[in-house]
Amino acid sequence: MTILTQAEQLEIEYPSSDGEPMAESDITRDYMTYSVEAVKLYFQERSDVYVSANSFIYYEQGNNQAVVAPDIYVVFGVANRKRDNYKVWEEGGITPNFVLEITSETTHTKDQETKREIYLALGVREYFQYDPSGDYLNPILQGVRLINNQYEPIAANNIAFDTLWLFSEVLGLELHLISGELRFRVPETGEFLKTHKEEKLGRVAAESTLRQLVTQLLNSGMSLEQVAQMMNLSTVEVRRLVGENF
Repeated sequence: MTILTQAEQLEIEYPSSDGEPMAESDITRDYMTYSVEAVKLYFQERSDVYVSANSFIYYEQGNNQAVVAPDIYVVFGVANRKRDNYKVWEEGGITPNFVLEITSETTHTKDQETKREIYLALGVREYFQYDPSGDYLNPILQGVRLINNQYEPIAANNIAFDTLWLFSEVLGLELHLISGELRFRVPETGEFLKTHKEEKLGRVAAESTLRQLVTQLLNSGMSLEQVAQMMNLSTVEVRRLVGENF
């Protein structure tokens, strides 16, 4: 085993990219985007949870070939900040707790074998795989959990080939397939997680509905103050909703 000096270690570069363009299908990219955005939003108030997608994890100092790039991963116990890449030795030796790979024709063998072995060695507590095409995995969503230094299958609640769900103890979330579509669900509320765009569209729709209701009440003859009291809003908020129309 070659032992590098501190100066030699400092000279080693740990790139944030392999220089090759990402070659993901639309389906893979869409599910990666949904998963990382939805989970990030869910943990956005936690300063000790880091969520990332398709970025390099270097797990051996001094060896820039000891690297893996999960599609989506979540790390508990580290700062929630932006990183070019994730170096395990700079994070107190903390490795990802949760990994999700979106399996495809070009990745399914590596996901099933090479990456699984790396994640096991790193102590990743839960490893999930999702096959949007349904061509490579059966069931098309599956997961394993680290028990006694081995991966054991996570029981799936099957409804049909493309409709099932599994529970992630690490995230405290359910991973659902609904007619083949992957969604994360909060078990306590039954709410499915949304992306930034979906959250914004939801807020816009809710405000539009509220504006219509406020306008109807004002048109019925109620005053701004009465509407504000009824809707539990400030008069300033009521004025903002209806503009200069009243």
